[in-house]
Amino acid sequence: MMIKELASKDRPREKLIHTGAANLSDAELLAIFLRTGIAGTDVMTLALQMLSHFGSIKGILDASLNDFKKVKGLGMAKYAQLQAAGELVKRAINEQWHESHSFTDPQHVNDYLLNNFEVCDYERFACLLLNSKHRLLRFDYLFNGGINSAQVYPRVVAQHCLRYNAAAIIFAHNHPSGDVQPSQADRDLTARLVKTLQLIDVKVLDHFIIGRQQTFSMASHQMI
Repeated sequence: MMIKELASKDRPREKLIHTGAANLSDAELLAIFLRTGIAGTDVMTLALQMLSHFGSIKGILDASLNDFKKVKGLGMAKYAQLQAAGELVKRAINEQWHESHSFTDPQHVNDYLLNNFEVCDYERFACLLLNSKHRLLRFDYLFNGGINSAQVYPRVVAQHCLRYNAAAIIFAHNHPSGDVQPSQADRDLTARLVKTLQLIDVKVLDHFIIGRQQTFSMASHQMI
């Protein structure tokens, strides 16, 4: 069943036009995006099934293509559409971060990382390069590793800072286990990075550990 086949009062698109997008449920917004259901399942039911299967809108957007295709009626086309929509939202949010946010508040950094750091089943090491006013210059993944660690080279980090004329930096890496407590290796690495970057006058503001929808700020716990 297509959205246009629903009764007028039940059509999410018409409801959005008359009452605003904020007044629609997650399922109604998703139904507008999907446009059509599948044989034997109307579009609203399909939207509800997707939310139930993936747990949330974020769960849908974070799903891999293989996981997405496990739901009957979903394929590459709808996956690509939803990924594009999610990326547009992310870029709109990031524009605001670049223009107006100073990355001195750990909560701001936490929000940014939860929106941008792509958590996966192996460790990734990233950095946020900041200017002298601690506004974001760029966010980059520098190293990928295995399940338990990622090899990080302080010299490469220093070269990256010099290339983009960074005045300060924040590090972030994920723990695939979901446990955000820093290991001794994490602490030792952070100390080496601080020491190396002092030589080129780049200040290390923080190092975040990222788990499942939570982070740990080493600076907030006096570890830097």
